[in-house]
Amino acid sequence: MMPLLTKGGVFLGGFMALIWAHAQPLSPNPLQDAIDRAAAGSTLKLSRGLYRGAIHIDKPLSLIAEEKGAVIRGNGIGTVIRVTANHVTLSGITVEGSGDSHQSIDACVAVINANNVKVLNLTLRDCLFGVNFEGTHKSLIENNTITSKPFSSGLKGDGIRLWYSHANIIRGNVTQNVRDNVLWYSSANRIENNRGEDSRYALHFMYADRNVVTHNRYEHNSVGIFMMYSHGSNVSNNIITHASDAFGIGIGMKEVSDCKVEDNHLMYNARGLYLDQSPYQPDTVNRFIGNRLSYNTIAIQMHGTLLGSDFERNLFKGNIDDVANDTPESRLDLNRWFNNYWDNYEGFDRNRDGYGDTPHEQFAYADKMWSYRPSVKFFYGSPVMSLLNFLYKLMPFSEPDYIASDPKPMMRPDHAR
Repeated sequence: MMPLLTKGGVFLGGFMALIWAHAQPLSPNPLQDAIDRAAAGSTLKLSRGLYRGAIHIDKPLSLIAEEKGAVIRGNGIGTVIRVTANHVTLSGITVEGSGDSHQSIDACVAVINANNVKVLNLTLRDCLFGVNFEGTHKSLIENNTITSKPFSSGLKGDGIRLWYSHANIIRGNVTQNVRDNVLWYSSANRIENNRGEDSRYALHFMYADRNVVTHNRYEHNSVGIFMMYSHGSNVSNNIITHASDAFGIGIGMKEVSDCKVEDNHLMYNARGLYLDQSPYQPDTVNRFIGNRLSYNTIAIQMHGTLLGSDFERNLFKGNIDDVANDTPESRLDLNRWFNNYWDNYEGFDRNRDGYGDTPHEQFAYADKMWSYRPSVKFFYGSPVMSLLNFLYKLMPFSEPDYIASDPKPMMRPDHAR
């Protein structure tokens, strides 16, 4: 039998209602009845049991699980919990059973045009979208565990979705088997200490500026972090590994300007960094400082580079290619390289100052064939390609393509941290 809420409650200080669950049928949705009757600012506490979803909270209210096992289940249509009021807190509850419509963005929790909302310690499962913020500011999404419905990757919903929502904190969440976590037209948010696994885009920005992304861990996704048409964000101290699909990317940028990428560890990805016309705005620069790019197929992939970026104190270790370019018209000479560590540097440090005596230079020889003609990648890493590269370096048949030049490379990897 479904546990239902009692008609009464205990009021503390004239504003806090403690409503306990007992088997007493009140209406088709007793939980909604209790919410409707509660005074603004009340706290409703749910004991262990199953509660009927499709509820709407339109006043300041706290809905908190008194003990583990409080489950709000939707009927498979629409959104399970809809919030349209400021100062609402949801905490400790399991929410499940939304509809499967992308058009109506069926979610476990949807917060619409409300501020100072807290979504805390929830388990969100069998919902198309997990948490959907629309026009919601200065709110908190923290310590939630989120999965989507068992659909193919492109048909799942987003774990966390922000739409025109600013100055929020997204902290300590675990998203797994969702489509993306995405911020659309949402600026000045802080995304920290989250974990994202087995999804398409662990974090995706579209027209989202001045966001801070720090201390997150993204593993086994198609893409770790991808920013599009955005500027002024700071991405630091994240670990992104095993983005190893055909177009796998650790951190990607398309037409992104004035961004700082610092102290991230990008490892075992098809591409560590993917830079598509970034920076994009004139008189801006993207800065890449102290990142560790290890054991990627390509550490940095350049595409359509027309403005320069700064690369300083980054570590390149164990990558098949450190820097690659797939656009002949790219202006790679505009990039600036300072004091990076390159594990394939062939120079010496005679004065023992920790820097190479000669620049580290990278040119594309025979391998530029596969950069510009993807079908040639079939032979990538083969003895034939290695021999061609050797012959091109020994006796070039044409002018090699410039890729990168670091005038003062680091000699030891610990200096690049």
